[in-house]
Formats: sequence, structure tokens, C-alpha cells
Amino acid sequence: MVAKRGTLIDPWPRRYKVRKISRARSRNHSDDGLQKVEKMEGFKQHKGTEHQNYAILNTSKGPIIVELYRKAAPDTVDKFVELCQRGYFKGLLFHRVIKHYVIQGGDPKEVGSAEEWTFSGKSHSQLAISPKHEAFMIGTSKPKQDNTGFEIFITTAPIPDLNDKITVFGRVIKGEDVVQEIEEVDTDEHYQPKTQIEINNIELKRSI
Repeated sequence: MVAKRGTLIDPWPRRYKVRKISRARSRNHSDDGLQKVEKMEGFKQHKGTEHQNYAILNTSKGPIIVELYRKAAPDTVDKFVELCQRGYFKGLLFHRVIKHYVIQGGDPKEVGSAEEWTFSGKSHSQLAISPKHEAFMIGTSKPKQDNTGFEIFITTAPIPDLNDKITVFGRVIKGEDVVQEIEEVDTDEHYQPKTQIEINNIELKRSI
């Protein structure tokens, strides 16, 4: 059929347009459903801690970026994240520094089971070392029933039997130079720094 002059011919059959619109609606509906599922899954997540995979320790010497080992130590990471969100670490100090061994921060009143090996760090350096126990790992004291605080230990050398001493819940992925700078500060006979090294705050991140 020849169209009359001045009449516009629709190049797309009506049947094709209906199918095209239906596909678009189906795609939009799927997107909406996916967003609803994601929101529901997010609502179920415990205290919003599951996606906090990294922590930035902003210290008076500079930032230390830590990858959190959620699968290896889920309960410890959850407690650490919760305390960070409450501002627990803000203003706390690195109160013990043992060169070529470990730096320790947090509340010195909550010492836990790792106290002894921090004081005897020099003797531990003579023992056989497992390749799994590397420098720049971050851990905390083994939990006790009456322990409500949280201590942070960052190793500055490989430590034998590390998992027997503390619960390892992450590792430093950036800021090793800051850890080493803290390690080099002057200390007294009790390994306490002569100048204060403060944890200004700890930021939590999903990704870096």
C-alpha cells in the first residue's frame, strides 16, 4: 500500500514496540527486585559490621592501614569494629614498644594473657620461627571472662607460636614505615615510650 503524501510511515511495527516496552518493564522490575533483596540482606546483617574489611589507624606518627581477617577471626573482628564505632580507641596510646618484636596499644589496664610474652620478647626471638608468623600482623589478647577492653598488638618481626599468644585478626597492608617509626622510639626499661604515641582515631572502610 502506498501512503498518501504528507503521511508519516511508522518504520517499527506495533508488535515490535509492544515487545520492546515489555522487555524494558521486565528489566526495570528485575532491577527493583534486586534492590529490594539487597536491602533485605543488608537489614539482616549483624550491626552493619560484615562489610567493614579494612581499618585505618590514624596515629600521631601517621596512618596504618589494616586488612581485617573476618573469616579467620569473626568474633574478634566484630568486637574490634564495634569498639571502633564507639570511639573506644580514640586518644589511647601505644604504651609498650619492643624493638624488632611488637608494638602494643590500647588500654593498659586490660592486659590479658599476652602480657608475659611482651615482656620476654627478647628470649622469644631465639626460637624456631614458622613462616606463617610474619611481621606486621595485628592481633589482640586471648579473651577472658572479665576482659571488657581490647589490646592491639602489631608485630614488627616474625614471632614463633604467634597464634598461641594472641588472636590474630588482620595484617598491615600499608603504613609499615609508620609501624617501624613507632618501633624506633626511645623507651624506658619497661618498654614504655618516653614520648607519647597516640591513636587519634580508627576509621573503618569497606574497600581501599
